Amino acid sequence: MEVALYDPEVGYYARRRSPLGPTGDYYTAGRFPIFARTLAARVAEVRAALRSPRPFCLVDLGSGDGTLAASTVRALGRRAADLEVVVVDRAAARRAESLNAVAAPARESGGSARSAASLAELGPVQGVVVAHELLDSLPVRRFLWGGSGWRELGFRIADGHLVPADRLPTTALPPATEPPLGADDAGWLVEQAPGASAVVREVADHLVNGLLVVIDYGDDVRALRLAHPRGTLAAVRAHRPVGSPTDAPGEVDLSAFVDFTTVRASAAAAGMAEISYRSQAAALEAWGFSRELEQALRACATSEEEVRLRLAAKNVIFGFESFRVLELAPPVSAGRLRSVSAASPGGPS
Repeated sequence: MEVALYDPEVGYYARRRSPLGPTGDYYTAGRFPIFARTLAARVAEVRAALRSPRPFCLVDLGSGDGTLAASTVRALGRRAADLEVVVVDRAAARRAESLNAVAAPARESGGSARSAASLAELGPVQGVVVAHELLDSLPVRRFLWGGSGWRELGFRIADGHLVPADRLPTTALPPATEPPLGADDAGWLVEQAPGASAVVREVADHLVNGLLVVIDYGDDVRALRLAHPRGTLAAVRAHRPVGSPTDAPGEVDLSAFVDFTTVRASAAAAGMAEISYRSQAAALEAWGFSRELEQALRACATSEEEVRLRLAAKNVIFGFESFRVLELAPPVSAGRLRSVSAASPGGPS
């Protein structure tokens, strides 16, 4: 999965053609301007709550084609003055694409933009770090419960083809499950994404003042295991599921639902304070989605434009029901951010 997605020569994200958008393989909520407007409102709220420290950064981890970062900066407008926008992506092609998308809006708003291959390049960071649909695209290890123990699943090469291998030697710790598995549960398959915890730890090491916003599809471990007893690893091409993750490796998107139980535990172990954990719909409403929608509707020039906006808003709220939003902060920022979150419409949950 690491090679298929991230190899600099043959990896899926290293391709010149962007995988995002109507002509790509999938799209994200970041393509809806109303989503970006609401995220921008949250960024501005956090900046004000922290008393506008300088420099203040908006860091987009796994920036893809840069649509979300660019739309957020446009929505911020004058509020982006002096804002440093940093698009971070492992793939050189995606870094160039996202920087090209965000450079002009950042400049027009009075801010600046740059790119980085990793958060480690940035040093200490003050601001808002957004990881939008990043954790789901990290490589996973897959484990099958045989009734009395675990076997790790993977693949091996035979005659130039990838074939399943289900008895791999493993040094990984057995997955924890809730409820515990017994002899009658043979066949349950679970996934672990070590990189998800690594991302949280890296942000904890560099974010000295501000907020980490994780937006992704997933759930608590118990709900995931009960809803998806055969795991969640999926392959997609041209907006349609592909039969197997080994079909055309490097040419299809691979992803798995995020285990937020493990991510939250990793954040706590890294010293991050949890500001909120809730559904995407609840988070957007708390950040002012309804207010932003009403303002956007008043600016519509035609009835057709208004209808399109209402449909887009409905898609954002109801089309991403499996998405969760986790907000984390270093202890120095937690008090002020909890106060402003509690005062927001809907408050934390």
